[in-house]
Amino acid sequence: MIGYVIQNNVPIQSDSDRAIKDILKQVDDQPFLPQAVIDLALWAADYYLCGPGQVLEVGLPQDRRVAPRTYRHFTLTAKGRSYACVDPGNRSPTTAKRLGPKQRLALDSLGKVGEGLSQSDLNGCGVSVSTLKRLVDMELVRVTNRQIAGGELNVDPVTSKTEFQLTPDQEAALARLLSILSTERFQTALLHGITGSGKTEIYLRLAKAVLRSGRRALILVPEIGLTSASAKAFRGLFGSRVAIQHSGLSARERHAQWSRIRAGDVDLVVGTRSAVFTPLDNIGLVVVDEEHDGSYKQEETPRYHGRDVAIMRAKQAGALVVLGSATPSLESYHRAIRGRYELIALTTRISDQGLPAIQIIDMKEEFAEQGGEVVLSRALASGMRDRLDRHEQVIILLNRRGFAASVFCRECGGTAECPNCSVSLTIHRTSGRVRCHYCGHSRLVPTRCPICQGEYLEFSGFGTERVELEVHQHFPKAKVARMDRDTMAHRGAADELLTRFGRGEIDILVGTQMVAKGHDFPKVTLVGVVSADVGLGVADFRAGERTFQLLTQVAGRAGRGARPGETIVQTINPTHYSIQHACLQSYEAFYREELQFRQAMRYPPTLGLINLIVRGSSESAAMRDGFQLVKALQHRGHAGWILGPAPAPLSRLKGQHRVQILAKGDHRTRLRKVVESALDQLPRIRRRISVDVDPVFVR
Repeated sequence: MIGYVIQNNVPIQSDSDRAIKDILKQVDDQPFLPQAVIDLALWAADYYLCGPGQVLEVGLPQDRRVAPRTYRHFTLTAKGRSYACVDPGNRSPTTAKRLGPKQRLALDSLGKVGEGLSQSDLNGCGVSVSTLKRLVDMELVRVTNRQIAGGELNVDPVTSKTEFQLTPDQEAALARLLSILSTERFQTALLHGITGSGKTEIYLRLAKAVLRSGRRALILVPEIGLTSASAKAFRGLFGSRVAIQHSGLSARERHAQWSRIRAGDVDLVVGTRSAVFTPLDNIGLVVVDEEHDGSYKQEETPRYHGRDVAIMRAKQAGALVVLGSATPSLESYHRAIRGRYELIALTTRISDQGLPAIQIIDMKEEFAEQGGEVVLSRALASGMRDRLDRHEQVIILLNRRGFAASVFCRECGGTAECPNCSVSLTIHRTSGRVRCHYCGHSRLVPTRCPICQGEYLEFSGFGTERVELEVHQHFPKAKVARMDRDTMAHRGAADELLTRFGRGEIDILVGTQMVAKGHDFPKVTLVGVVSADVGLGVADFRAGERTFQLLTQVAGRAGRGARPGETIVQTINPTHYSIQHACLQSYEAFYREELQFRQAMRYPPTLGLINLIVRGSSESAAMRDGFQLVKALQHRGHAGWILGPAPAPLSRLKGQHRVQILAKGDHRTRLRKVVESALDQLPRIRRRISVDVDPVFVR
């Protein structure tokens, strides 16, 4: 096993009878990770109640366990050089007779290049591996293994970016941020800018300033699909000194990029949440774009939040951290309102157009007049037709993939459920299968009820596949594409689709939340939201916040060019405050109403929260261990409120039963210590307990 030395001269304290084994071999001559990354990993392990090794694994290149890719590099020995010199008179007749034509060719080629050649170069000259091996055996050629140089990703050439005139809002925001940056001290700023207000331009100019001062910059984006556009923007200013880090790269590409960063050949890194652990030194600026996005939270161990770890990284480096969003998380906005963060607002768009007009369609009325199978309301269908006639583009959002949400039997009322998880299976018409979106179980779409063997099956609910089909039926001549996890499975698919949409090769783009994030398409003048309330039925205290954020963000995709935009929102719950405030584009009003709910129910941001999930082979086993954990928590002293154990909202996942315990407290450090102490007292069941500090999804 490969381990990482994080501290020397530590007294051995072992209560085990097993002997501590010696280290077999030191792999690296120099420290593999900079101290800043180790310090950050140790902090994250302590805060998120996990092992430091688990955190270190996040930021390391994927192929670190194997020897880095090398090439064989051949040079002539001193003895061999006399046989390969240009003057044939210096050759020994005896040796010349022993050398074949290919061997002479190899020696002549090497003799003309003082620094030697790689095996691939010699192969290209017609020199085989066996020929080279024979020359090595004769001690005429020396071979060394060298790591492949470079590491630049293949990227399209980017023309230098021309700076444009900032709006008064942008100028004021940039001036304030540059003032903070010049102090070279840690500070967090929340850049609250409405959609289309030009936050990216501010990031670019801040990065230019920090690089000019001799320090480096780290730019985080929530999803892989947004890295390409961000990287192109920064490469336009800083060229090849920009690196990319995200899990969508191949292991070799990621290792090459990581090595460039570690060697100091990079000034700016663009990446997703794991890039916060990149070995970039002398950081002066950290940007977390779309800081509200749930993708920054890792849903498996270590369950860290990229935004919060980024803030700590900036603190340790004495850097400015900028959190940018049109819909900030309640936690960030709450801290800004209370003065912990600097609040900087952008209230106007950079284009001449204002925010899009938003129309709410009450689908209960549509169902009453047209039947319950309506997918596109009359207003949305009419609006789409108008845009197609004017050669404009449309985005349709439904945050649920698949063709239908479930299949049920009209005879017994039973549904096709996942055998491993407590969820119904989603119908995927393209593949002809039903799938579980949690464990991946799939089978052919049933023709009979799995419970009563009845033949009368119906589909209930619908997803993006169904919407795509409806759009095709309404507009058969339109060029339609779908963007969800099913269609974006292969590498580069998202970039390719967005590029085509940007070139105008697609008229209507249907998709899940992927279509709502950070995209800028000037020809999009209409956004339609189907089933805007689909997320409100989730058993999660953040359901209203996520709905507000998603609606506000996707509405902001319309009208970003010279033509005005419109958003049509379809819902069966038009009076819900998250939908109302999103349609009014009123963040402050939503924040006030949502905060009242959180305070009344004792949820963040006013309190700390830790979600504990106990897994078991049966519900009774999980519940038994859950009661044992609650007892241990209560014995550790009062730190707040302990709720549960109770069946988790997703009571069975991947074949295991799940019991949930919520630990709440107004003192986060004390709350974590109580949980940590309780877990230490339960080594027998500790491995069956998942700990999520500051959970984003409670399920």
